[in-house]
Amino acid sequence: MTERIQNLYRDEVVPALIEEFKYDNVMQVPKLTKVVINIGVGDALDDSRALDAAVEDLTKIAGQQPVVTRAKKSVAGFKLREGRAIGVKVTLRGERMWALVDQLVNLALPRTRDFRGISADSFDGRGNYTLGLRDQLIFPVIEYDKIYRLRGMEITFVTTAQTDDEGRRLLKMLGFPFQEN
Repeated sequence: MTERIQNLYRDEVVPALIEEFKYDNVMQVPKLTKVVINIGVGDALDDSRALDAAVEDLTKIAGQQPVVTRAKKSVAGFKLREGRAIGVKVTLRGERMWALVDQLVNLALPRTRDFRGISADSFDGRGNYTLGLRDQLIFPVIEYDKIYRLRGMEITFVTTAQTDDEGRRLLKMLGFPFQEN
């Protein structure tokens, strides 16, 4: 399954990007280096099961054990103490990264209700893209009956692109359904 999207990148995307952006060398062509998925679990301060459920869901989605993120400093307004668990994240590279991209583009996003495409404005200026999802149910590996709570997440796609235009074009050619303005 992942080989299909890797072959698409190697056989179609690279030559098209060389042609479009006039690269002198194949090593200049932008590529996807990693995918980082982050789930904030603010209610873990009151409910210890919330963190365990988020870890379980993210493990199913990513196929890899996530890391628990902790507060770097105390914030009295949020009743937050330094060192308390406040989220989970996982970084995917290689086969698992390509598998997640394939699953997201071909299975998860089309399952979203009233889906009209993802925003093309969430680039950071260096070709990296962050996608926010409202809940984990769009992934087919998550069963509705077994979730503890609906929880949103951020998925960041880190590329070697120098500009947002290069990054946008790379992701578009990999099948990301960006909205037409």
